Amino acid sequence: MKLPFLISVPHAGLNVPSEVKEICRLTKQEIIEDGDVGAADIYHPIKNSVAGFVATEVARAVLDMNRAENDRRKDGIVKTHTCWDVPIYKKLLSEEIIVTLIKDYYRPYHEKLTEISKEVRLGIDCHTMAAFGPPVGPDPGIERPHICLSNADGTCPQEWMWIISRCFEKVFNTNVSVNSPFKGGYIIKSHSHEIPWIQLELSRDPFLTNLDKGRCVLEALQQFVQLLDDPLKHVRKTQYTPAI
Repeated sequence: MKLPFLISVPHAGLNVPSEVKEICRLTKQEIIEDGDVGAADIYHPIKNSVAGFVATEVARAVLDMNRAENDRRKDGIVKTHTCWDVPIYKKLLSEEIIVTLIKDYYRPYHEKLTEISKEVRLGIDCHTMAAFGPPVGPDPGIERPHICLSNADGTCPQEWMWIISRCFEKVFNTNVSVNSPFKGGYIIKSHSHEIPWIQLELSRDPFLTNLDKGRCVLEALQQFVQLLDDPLKHVRKTQYTPAI
């Protein structure tokens, strides 16, 4: 039986769409380094074990699914610089191209999340994070924890956050940070009126192989749903009201 979760993997893609391919100045390695390195290896094998799974092939450097449509910062929805502050394009993108990217790639991603949310109990937006904060991060140069779980102080009930944190700590045998260095991005905030959402960040530090990280994530989620359905049934009845 599949776990009643929706897995979102917004930053594992590496493709540069044809609309901007000719003016993108990034090397393949720079495209890889701007995305969630290892995310595909960690999370994609979980696809057949959950009720819903949404990912994109588009590189984060080109289009960020975890940003609002009106976020036009250099690290916004359609970026001008990578998270390592490297310029992405040979010239400024036209508004026409930006609108096309959003219409053809970004909106369908979020429409899928909304549609699948009708059939699941929890959404989990899955990422990997640099072992040390990059220049545009909230913690530049600072060493990060192995695991960070976030609910933006309201996208998921606190009881659920406590339980899932304990499951990850037990399976990974490491401490779990909650809402630090990340409190949760656009995806969990914008879709929290549909179902509860959690953001998961795993450090790229090689404390485990990517294959083992994925296996541990699946095991932690299996333990989590068992706790929701058996000894802590009162949690299942918690009235969910998003705080954001």
